[in-house]
Amino acid sequence: MLIGVLRAMFALLLVSLLTGCSSNRDVANEVGVTIVSFPNGKRITAEAARNQIDLLRGLMFRESMPADRGMLFTHPDEAIYHYWMYQTKMPLDIIWMDHDHRIVEMSLKTPPCPSKSARECPNYGGNFKSRFVLEVNAGVAEANHLAVGQELVF
Repeated sequence: MLIGVLRAMFALLLVSLLTGCSSNRDVANEVGVTIVSFPNGKRITAEAARNQIDLLRGLMFRESMPADRGMLFTHPDEAIYHYWMYQTKMPLDIIWMDHDHRIVEMSLKTPPCPSKSARECPNYGGNFKSRFVLEVNAGVAEANHLAVGQELVF
């Protein structure tokens, strides 16, 4: 009896996973993502980094990212947050926002840090208090005419 129940649960889990892997599914239903809308209507599907491990790891070790994707960091408090590109393998636009989702600072076309030593990687940003930070592929901010003071919707 127990083995039959376990088999049924495994089959249900397998079907759920396979259905969830469909390329046609709506990204708004993905767990752990947030849709970020720019003032011009462009939408980015951003992985949500909220816990300490995700906030520290960010986009490290990734070779590339689809054009309409990014990562949205949500810090617990509005404060000064410096970002770096240690172990990040692709150039990024880094966009800092305050508690109202208004852009307070940007680092455009931020280059990866090729150094093997974390100490040799420069910090970016952290000149203004922020609560949210969006990382997208380099050039996305410029292509969508993002500017300090604009509000992103998420």
